[in-house]
Amino acid sequence: MSNNKRILMVVTNHTRITDDHKTGLWLEEFAVPYNVFRSKGYDVKVVSISGGEVALDPNSIPDEANAEWREAEAELKHTAALSKEDANGFDAIFLPGGHGTMFDFPDSETLQYVLQQFAEQGKVIGAVCHGPAGLVNATYKDGTPLVKEKKITSFTDEEEREMQLDQHMPFLLESKLREKGGIFVSGEKWTDFSIRDGDLVTGQNPMSSRSTAEKVIEAIENPQ
Repeated sequence: MSNNKRILMVVTNHTRITDDHKTGLWLEEFAVPYNVFRSKGYDVKVVSISGGEVALDPNSIPDEANAEWREAEAELKHTAALSKEDANGFDAIFLPGGHGTMFDFPDSETLQYVLQQFAEQGKVIGAVCHGPAGLVNATYKDGTPLVKEKKITSFTDEEEREMQLDQHMPFLLESKLREKGGIFVSGEKWTDFSIRDGDLVTGQNPMSSRSTAEKVIEAIENPQ
């Protein structure tokens, strides 16, 4: 029986923004936290919304393969689908981004259920960049949004507009988190910024992948 801490990483399966713009999981936002958790000795289970091989956002694939990311990438070849059973047995859940999350995270009843269980049990919830899309419809059992009155960050509306993808999104993530009662904070665009508010840890963009994962570890090891 392992005494290690256990992390559940949930990734997107959505692959298309428009007919000519493919998307998926943003590799850095998955691989860097995965390696941070593994280097700490944590057990990591990788699942996706619907299971199977996970597509990467083409813009997130480096020109030359990163040997340090090989183990993480191998986890994406045959993922199990997220299930309600995943609400138990983990110390934290982590939601990497990629624009795909904007389409399948908010409407996944299973993800909303799992997040609710984590929140009700006071377990750590982490998300980076577009990963907080999973939080916009997540609530406690009494219907209170998980993000209400919590300091939170994500990919900003300004960053979305600079990518010229704002008009193709089902909603703007920063605006939606504010609408749900989150206390939205952010750093300079395209720079590392992450924040912890109790059991909730969020990061702004791909550059924030490592610091977000490190704050998740801090939240697990040093509860507030």
